[in-house]
Amino acid sequence: MDRILKGENMLQKWVVLLLLMAVPALAWGQKKTSAPAPKAAPKASAPAKSAPSHGATQSHSSTPSHTATTSHAGTTTHSGTTTHSGTTTHAGTTTHAGGTTSHTGTTTHTGTTTHAGGTTTHSGTTTHTGTTTHAGGTTSHTGTTTHTATTSHAPPGRSVSLRGGGHANIRPNGSVRSIDRGGMHIEHGVHGGSRVVGEHNGARVVNTGRHGGYVQRAYVTRGGHAYYSRTFYAGGRYHVGLYRGYGWGGHMYYGYYPGVWYHPGFYGWGWHPWGVGVAWGIGAWGWGGAPWWGFYGGWWNPYPVYAAPYYWLTDYLISQQLQAAYAARAEDNADAMAADAAASGGGGGDPAPAAASGPVALTPEVKEAIAQEVKAQLAAQQTQASQDSGGQASAAPASTSDTPPPALDPSQRTFVVDSDVTVVANGQECGLTSGDVITRLTDTPDGDQNVNASVAATKKGDCASGSTVAVKVDDLQEMYNHFQENITNGMGELAKKQGTGGMPAAPDTGTQAGAVAPPPPDTTAAKTLQDQQAAADQAEADAKQQAASGGGL
Repeated sequence: MDRILKGENMLQKWVVLLLLMAVPALAWGQKKTSAPAPKAAPKASAPAKSAPSHGATQSHSSTPSHTATTSHAGTTTHSGTTTHSGTTTHAGTTTHAGGTTSHTGTTTHTGTTTHAGGTTTHSGTTTHTGTTTHAGGTTSHTGTTTHTATTSHAPPGRSVSLRGGGHANIRPNGSVRSIDRGGMHIEHGVHGGSRVVGEHNGARVVNTGRHGGYVQRAYVTRGGHAYYSRTFYAGGRYHVGLYRGYGWGGHMYYGYYPGVWYHPGFYGWGWHPWGVGVAWGIGAWGWGGAPWWGFYGGWWNPYPVYAAPYYWLTDYLISQQLQAAYAARAEDNADAMAADAAASGGGGGDPAPAAASGPVALTPEVKEAIAQEVKAQLAAQQTQASQDSGGQASAAPASTSDTPPPALDPSQRTFVVDSDVTVVANGQECGLTSGDVITRLTDTPDGDQNVNASVAATKKGDCASGSTVAVKVDDLQEMYNHFQENITNGMGELAKKQGTGGMPAAPDTGTQAGAVAPPPPDTTAAKTLQDQQAAADQAEADAKQQAASGGGL
């Protein structure tokens, strides 16, 4: 019995001892698995130092600063001062409605971006793969900017639906900017000129009102390239030009083709120095007493001495453009021309004006850029004349090439404006006239077939020099075409004058047939242009009536 009691007492002692050992262990285990105490929330005014991601609608109306990686996947609005100095990605809709926004790192916009006011500066690499609209404000890109979708440089205005179909775009002052109706597009420039483009019985019809127009038809194919004939009609006279088709980027462009080449040696003579300076005064040019020469006396200085034929051709080309500009102004508004001449001190009708001796609008640097383009084109024509002559094209259905048009050639940057063109700079329209000079900045057109260009030299009342403008590739291509045509005409003048007046003699100045010979003129062109203009006049009357009545979208 005593042994049993002693055993029970011993057992109780062991149980107590085990319990005493278990309690600390349990407490230690509970302490290791419990959650830590919450820390204080960061202050709201502290700048973000990590990589914030915004997936909803964000509105910045104060002064946020992001110095790391920022991602916006929803709708973002900047109406205050915002600074991004790291990598910023906008995958939704981004609107800059005011304030100052600065991006100094890599910025990517993959949605819709609108700059409607304020100042936006991109000094790093910016990529827009959606729709970008600059409708006001100031936007500056000082790094690499890539637009892979639609960039809209839309000027202000409203759209009016026309009874019977079509629509018109009305400027804020109530004038008609453009009309689209029945497959016909009508444009009115800021200088008052108009252009009508349409299709008629398979032909492309381009009408410039009192300045005439042309009817273009598919002609022949040669070497897989389509060629088109243009019958121009103006002042009761016809002439025919040949153009090669460039079907590129889902759009058709048309490049000038001479049809007749000079012998290659004559082109080589044209772009090499003479070795002696050739003085060719105003009397030799035959400009003395010409009203256009007095009117544009302050625009450019002809070279006093010509070191090479291509410098002579440069002055020839500029003079041809200014004569065309003067003739257009005389037809459009003689009173405005006289007032402008008086205001600028040009003289208007001075019978024998002297060349401007002071600073001119067309600086030596810009003129040299034109001369280098002439030189490059002569070298290219020498090569082409060697390869593309003597053949006869066979009649066949027209085809298109898959190469960019010459106006988008990366080596072709300087363009001389051939006729009145309306462009957009910073959301506002301005005009360019024949003889102005622009430099293409971008190589890939946006969704509206525009590229960016810098205005190198302009006349009084045109776009400001130094501004960046959106210009249609079609207009740029026509500038190139006219440039090429003037070079061809200028080579004809050189062929007549070489060896006279101190000008060195040229090698063989004969001509040879190209691969495609021009057809006779289309004598129905005058009637086609007349019918199109009548339809355009009716559309204009309807648009003006509905705009005056307050209609619009």
